[in-house]
Amino acid sequence: MFSFVIPCYNEEPIMHRFHKELTTILQENQIPYELIFINDGSKDKTLEILKEITEKDQHAHYISFSRNFGKESAMLAGLNFSTGEAVIIMDADLQHPPHLIPDMVQAYRNGYDQVITKRNRRGEGGIRTMFSKLYYRLMNGMIDVMLTDGVGDFRLLSRRAVDALLSLQEYNRFSKGLFSWIGFQEYVIEYDNVLRDQGTSKWSFGQLLNYALDGLISFNNKPLRLAIYLGSFVTITDIFYILYTFIQILMHGIVIPGYFTIISSVGLLGGIQLISIGVIGEYIGRIYYESKKRPHYIIEEKRIQTQQVREKSAKEDFVYNK
Repeated sequence: MFSFVIPCYNEEPIMHRFHKELTTILQENQIPYELIFINDGSKDKTLEILKEITEKDQHAHYISFSRNFGKESAMLAGLNFSTGEAVIIMDADLQHPPHLIPDMVQAYRNGYDQVITKRNRRGEGGIRTMFSKLYYRLMNGMIDVMLTDGVGDFRLLSRRAVDALLSLQEYNRFSKGLFSWIGFQEYVIEYDNVLRDQGTSKWSFGQLLNYALDGLISFNNKPLRLAIYLGSFVTITDIFYILYTFIQILMHGIVIPGYFTIISSVGLLGGIQLISIGVIGEYIGRIYYESKKRPHYIIEEKRIQTQQVREKSAKEDFVYNK
């Protein structure tokens, strides 16, 4: 059986159509399945529609969060409750084409642990495409894993790949990096970009920027070390400036009383402070969020057959709902 993890946020206009297209593909290709919908604090009628779907489709289940915890938490919840031999993560807005699923399943049966879909950017605006390419170039130059432009969350993961992901319990999750970090054999399926015909993107520019920063910080400490390098550069530059100014004083005398002392002190202490902040941040940045030990999500309600829930998931569900 294959588990489908489907995060949902304000998907009311498309939910019924998505469910119909997905189940049609699965039934036509005789792929055994379970659907795990995660309602990530939707403000429309997404939850009501999910209840209707699960009433009619015995293979469908839903989890509903107490508020919007974000797509990363929704994917993690779906992985926790999945029971299939492999898991396929996909969005409910039909920008992840269901017709690719048979090819993904076949690649998995050929021995691949990660079957990855890669979209081109046909039809996207020029500015968005430019920023996307710039983002991936910047990220791959700084982080410790490799990210590929056009590769997202739409992928198939074998059970051992899922277990590897679930063993990574950090609070700040950046799945694109985690998928790459766990390794395993990969197979890539390319497809044409699907333009959205209903609804709007749930990602604002600010959210995309924050997500980019999360990825940058999650997989390297170079921004913190940059502070150390910057502090060192400022300190060294200030030392040369002090020497230059001192020579000018010896040659021409003091032009402005107190100027040399103030500027030298401010510059030197500023450089030392930047170095100190970078060193302290190197440690604090690694432990701050992890030390809080907060749950990744809180479940308000769910409909999942208890015999299908793995022991680990059941224990976590108890903690989150106490």
